[in-house]
Amino acid sequence: MSIWSVIGAGVAGLAVATELVSRGARVEVFDPAGPPGPHACSWWAGGMLAPWCEFENAEEPVLRLGQKAIGWWADKTDIQRNGTLVVAARRDLPDLRRFARRTEGFTAVSTMIAELEPDLPNLSEGLFFDAEAHLDPRKALHCLHDRLVENGVVFHHKPAPEGLPNAIDCRGLRARDVLPDLRGVKGEMLMIRCPDITLNRPVRLLHPRIPLYIVPRGDGIYMLGATMIESEDRSRITARSMLELLSAAYALNPAFGEAEVLEIGVDLRPAFPDNLPRIRRRGRTIYANGLYRHGYLLAPALAQGVADLALNNTHSELVDEDRT
Repeated sequence: MSIWSVIGAGVAGLAVATELVSRGARVEVFDPAGPPGPHACSWWAGGMLAPWCEFENAEEPVLRLGQKAIGWWADKTDIQRNGTLVVAARRDLPDLRRFARRTEGFTAVSTMIAELEPDLPNLSEGLFFDAEAHLDPRKALHCLHDRLVENGVVFHHKPAPEGLPNAIDCRGLRARDVLPDLRGVKGEMLMIRCPDITLNRPVRLLHPRIPLYIVPRGDGIYMLGATMIESEDRSRITARSMLELLSAAYALNPAFGEAEVLEIGVDLRPAFPDNLPRIRRRGRTIYANGLYRHGYLLAPALAQGVADLALNNTHSELVDEDRT
């Protein structure tokens, strides 16, 4: 039996390796950066499995394929199925109504907000997407990694050699040397600790400039993010972004003003022009890339499409025939 060499151990590479192994394939993984860690943009993700919310400004495949991700991840790691709450300040209620028109799968809530999230005072209207879920990205990455090791997958902490006969390139933005239409979309996030506040689910606060959300990680720790900036400067967070992220948390509950800032994360999401992932085959190499801001939401569909192509020569809708 031939062995498949997955290049890159971010969420795309680990998901592809997991899907291949589940179908009986032999797999090895190459990543010079080593085990999952802050070198990968998937380390800094929100981990929201929120296809209905994302449909507000995404294409239809994000909604359809993203719904399947919840079950895929539930079989492999711990996920929280508490839904998503979308809210807006009073002055931004027209944005909330526009959000509602552009998506589906929600219940409009008002007095119910206090029942869902008692620590969110002074919010009069919201949308509750009860079927959505979330996970801790870092735990999920380590879970996939450790399970692959248990299944005999060898991780090589070095660059992949040239000329591998069955290679699957999941390098993200580093693959731009062969995928020139990839671009980087900057994302910035904060990890904060505020034990005085308890949130039970991701909360999205609509904002006129950037989508903002806060995701509970447990033990009073929250991920606050994330910007989407058409910039490839991954060296720093801007003062404006940090102010807006912290102001959003403060607007949800002033007690966040006393939060401890634990981490600041900045990285680049790989994206194609239409912001949808693509699978391309060139010679004996398959390229799986372009997850954009939907890393955990669309990685399962990307992985399944790669496995179909690699093992059965079956083309999913994500295979970009025009580029093969």
